[in-house]
Order: sequence, then C-alpha cells, then structure tokens
Amino acid sequence: MVMGESIIGDRNFEGKAIFKYPANRFSLYFTDHRQITVQEEELPKIGDNQVLVKTLLSAISPGTESLIYRGEFPGDISKDENIVSLSKNFSYPMKYGYSAVGRVVDTGKDVDPNWIDRLVMAFNPHESHFISDPEELMLFPEDIKPEDGVFLPNMETAINFLMDGKPLIGENVAVFGQGIVGLLTTCLLARIPLTRLIALDRFPMRRRASEVAGASICLDPNGDDLQERLAEYLPNGADLTYEVSGSPAALDQALDATGFAGRIVIGSWYGSRPSCLNLGGKFHRSRIHLISSQVSTLAPEFQGRWTKERRFGVAWEMIRQMRPSRFITHRFPIQEAAKAYNILDEDPGSAIQVLLTYQS
Repeated sequence: MVMGESIIGDRNFEGKAIFKYPANRFSLYFTDHRQITVQEEELPKIGDNQVLVKTLLSAISPGTESLIYRGEFPGDISKDENIVSLSKNFSYPMKYGYSAVGRVVDTGKDVDPNWIDRLVMAFNPHESHFISDPEELMLFPEDIKPEDGVFLPNMETAINFLMDGKPLIGENVAVFGQGIVGLLTTCLLARIPLTRLIALDRFPMRRRASEVAGASICLDPNGDDLQERLAEYLPNGADLTYEVSGSPAALDQALDATGFAGRIVIGSWYGSRPSCLNLGGKFHRSRIHLISSQVSTLAPEFQGRWTKERRFGVAWEMIRQMRPSRFITHRFPIQEAAKAYNILDEDPGSAIQVLLTYQS
C-alpha cells in the first residue's frame, strides 16, 4: 500500500469524496543504539469518543531524540508521565516524538463531526496516522501555518525557561547552547531590555542564527579565548545563565560564567550521562542558585494564576510573532528518517530543526 492511498477513494452520486479508513500506518521505531526502522503496521479502529489524525509533518527533537538514538537514556523513568502516548518507560523498541501536526480525517460516532479537517498539533510519536482523544489535541489558530505551529512544544519549553529564570531589565544573561530550544530562548530574551545577551554554541551556523535571533554576540565555548571574551562582556559574571546545550560539561562552564548570587537555569536533559561539577572552588562562596526547569509542570509559585492552557496561549502568540519556521534546515520523508538521525548524530552543526514529512 502507498501511504495515503486509501484516504480518499470513490465518489458518491453527488460527486463528494468518500472517506476510506486506512488499513495501515507507517510508524518510526527506535530499535537499538543508532538503529531506527519505519514499519508498516495495522491501524487500530477509532473508539466512539476518538478522532483519527493524518500527519502532515513532525519535528525531531534533536536533544532528547539524539539521546534515544544513541541509547543514552535512563530506563527507570517514563518518557513523559503527563502524555498518554509517551507514558511508558524508555526501552527498545520504542516510538518517540512529541510534535506532530496533522488534520483530523475521521471521528468516532460520539464526536462532533466539525472536528473533520481541523488542523491540530499533538504530542505524538512520528507516524503517518494516529488516534487521539479530542482533548489531547491542540487546535491551530487560523493564521498560523503548519511549519510554524510544529514548534509549539519547544516554544512552550523556552517560555518555561523564562518563567523559571525570571530575567530582569538591565541584567546580563548568558545562554549555553543554540540548538532549536536555545535559539527560541534567545528570541524571547531578546525582547527584554537586557544589558547584554551572550550566547554560546560550538557550531558556526548556530552562532550566526543566534545573532540573527537577537544575541549581542554568540561565542564558541571551545574557543581558546573564551575566558577573555567572557571577562570582556561579563566582567562581573552573568546575572542569569541558561544551560540548554545538552552537554554535561557545559554546566561547569555555566558555573564559571555566572556571577555572585546569580541564577543558573538547567534546561538540558543529560539522560544517563553524568555531570561532573567542580564545586570545590568559588562555588562554595558564590551563593549561585541552580534551578531545574522542565516543561511538563509549572513552578509552584505560578500555579495559583497560571495553567498549561494559559502558557500555550502565550506560546501560540510568540509563534505568531516570531515565525520560527525560519529555523528549519532539513525535511525528510518519514521513509528516509534514518538520514535525518544520521545527520543529527554525525553532523549536528549542519542542522537546526529537522522535520519529517508525510505523503499527502
């Protein structure tokens, strides 16, 4: 079967297309270290209170999915206990992915038929079709394109970083890591009247993108003159530092770059890789605050006024204003997904956001 072949079939006597429920779907599986496969599998029937979504595109999370691809994940926690499709623990073989954009093509008998043809975003793994409860789907605003809306999960993450870090007017801020989450974080920070916004990334293309996104300058964290450059731009250290590079070694660098009583927001997930920190030097007297930030929850101080829905509303508005599709560097049909993961693993400096596409 060709993917999508059975979506629209014959026409009735009025000339209207008759929907044919697809028998199969194509799903991406991580099967072992640096091994993926795209499998054709039977598509279950939808329940009375569910909808069927045909995927248009999905975004690869280069940080988390690279850990899964390389087998650097802990096996004793769930992929995400707050998302139904990701509630099981990490173990091969597994499906993963959390940013799928598609259209509703069928509904159960108890679902409002107005859901048909609605553009939606779902925290769902990479697959050509998926079944969902309507309340688990995010409806697209009419003025946002699929290529921009696919950034919703990462934009929400970047907003969560700002909420946890609480940047103030006039502060000096450093951001370690300018992958897609780091770039979106830089875009948001650039809207605040900071004194300086210093970004760091080891790849030239990302450094260029960072300065376009609003960083005062983007430095190479492996550069021989890094300490001199940081001393030049941050003579008293950063007031606020974000570690979103995904590299455990960068957290030690973040400690060195942060000033007395500064804050470090740790947004990276290191998986099973240990982070060996030097806490025996100036850190003991530095009063630096280390803040763990993860988007699946809201910090307690916000929970009286904020909800996930409110934060998503802000994320949609930031997508509307920033048009993050400009950060897309690669698109691959799902059947060529192995090429996408190989690039992220072997040549990460050539990629920022990689999308998987699905035949219409």
